[in-house]
Amino acid sequence: MLAWIGEPADGRGIRFAAPGGEWDFWPYPRLASLTEDVAAGLRRAGVEPGDVVCLVQRPGPGFVAALFGAMLAGATPAPIAPPAVFQDPGRYREHYAGLVATARPALVLTEPDLVPRLGPLAPGVPPAPLGDLLAGRPSVRRSPQRAGREPYGGRGPDALLQFTSGSSGRARGVRVPYRALEANVAAIHAWLEWTPRDPVASWLPVHHDMGLIGCLICPVARQSDLWSMPPEDFVRDPRRYLACFGELGARLTAMPGFGLAHIARKVPPAALAGLDFRDWRAAIIGAEPLDPEAFERFAALLAPHGFAREALLPAYGLAEATLAVTGLPLREGWTSVRVLPGSLAPGSPVRLGPEGVPVMGCGRPLGVEVGIRAEDGTPIPGGTVGEIVVRGPSVADGYAAEPGGSTRFDGDALLTGDAGFLLEDRLYVLGRLGDGLKIRGRMVFAEDLEAELARAGVPAHRVAAALGHRRAEPTVLLVLDRPRPGWPGLAREVLRRRTEGARVVVAAAPIPRTTSGKPRRRELWHAFLSGGLGEAPHEDPGRGERDGEDRTGEEVAG
Repeated sequence: MLAWIGEPADGRGIRFAAPGGEWDFWPYPRLASLTEDVAAGLRRAGVEPGDVVCLVQRPGPGFVAALFGAMLAGATPAPIAPPAVFQDPGRYREHYAGLVATARPALVLTEPDLVPRLGPLAPGVPPAPLGDLLAGRPSVRRSPQRAGREPYGGRGPDALLQFTSGSSGRARGVRVPYRALEANVAAIHAWLEWTPRDPVASWLPVHHDMGLIGCLICPVARQSDLWSMPPEDFVRDPRRYLACFGELGARLTAMPGFGLAHIARKVPPAALAGLDFRDWRAAIIGAEPLDPEAFERFAALLAPHGFAREALLPAYGLAEATLAVTGLPLREGWTSVRVLPGSLAPGSPVRLGPEGVPVMGCGRPLGVEVGIRAEDGTPIPGGTVGEIVVRGPSVADGYAAEPGGSTRFDGDALLTGDAGFLLEDRLYVLGRLGDGLKIRGRMVFAEDLEAELARAGVPAHRVAAALGHRRAEPTVLLVLDRPRPGWPGLAREVLRRRTEGARVVVAAAPIPRTTSGKPRRRELWHAFLSGGLGEAPHEDPGRGERDGEDRTGEEVAG
């Protein structure tokens, strides 16, 4: 991970998006020099091997140098997303304070304008601007609350303390040792046939797994050229991101599925004139349930300009496995199967049919072993639905603090809390086990309900489902963010068809989301149980109205 600092490649580096369509180029020798300066500054500040250093910085050369500089100093970097433009201040206060309490950092590095905002949120750990650290100012010192303590867990330094996105509860700190990070990066490099001369472009947040490891650490470790733009720039101008491939020569990238949908919705075919995508080799798509229609629309938009649909690579991963678990091999071509709803319950053999729900294959294992287990923990054969289990060198060492949640470590096994099945060694992911509910013998998943509402006319970023039992009664909660007239009635109509035998509740409330845009379903469910959500007015079912407002920025800006 750190070899590039000693032998930085001249002529290649990272280009950070700048105003006016320009790029700020930082060659690797310049980044390596800044990284060494950060490591020296941390040592002067009293940071010791095994200490945690939280990084609350926007994407840029300072973040890159702080990340690798902490590793070089023997510390464990813990990136935390800074306050975003769209974030509720009260929610961010709770989020930040919880992460700092979990990490117990020796130091929090940030930017000058964020110091007044972050200081009151965790008074025991005052933040310090990176510039003060580099200047050796005496105000930057190891946190007094860390003095005399052993590193968290009494451990030596890990490569990372990376926080989960928090889709199934409060974000958790995952301890990623060097052996796991190196194994996962090596598996990704081998999967994509990645060489130093394969440029990368990314708009993902750099504060956890897909953006941090897949689109920052992987290219830096290979010393590949990288074009890096913030999520809000991608939201405003996705054509600039496409130009990285069609004009500037980028070949590799990764993003959640809603990124494909955003491009297909916002970029008209005429805007692609002059772009050539023939060298675009791989776009890894993961982080959420995958929609075959979004794949088709994206591929159809770019195909006239040389884009090969085989470059779209569905994948599955999670922070507890460092990042990547499975991925579709290059040049194989993505496919989906149609699973009959009656065969989606855990322990059920998968039955396929033309009227079934489309489920995309997420490829084959990448340097790890992937299995499926029954509810009692016993392994079950391929073609049967169960919990996805991962073993291998990329699996992390556990959590910095033991949290609740459905994902957990059991010896050398990572019990993901995700439902899925294997067919011909290819993994198919159905969704979070905690986000599903068995109703009259059949399994219903929140993501499927949201997708059906989206097809019926309710924008995907304005709806979230949560499922569970209330007073021993199976209940489906659907939350609409600022619903238009007709949406509540339409939602009730659609859900009653899909969830017969369960009580349906439609609420109107803001939808809390993780830093990667996923609904915080458990937070919504607990708010519902405590009476904190108001039920939407009953009305006649009507066709949901699609408004012109686009809030994708809220989903990705973290």
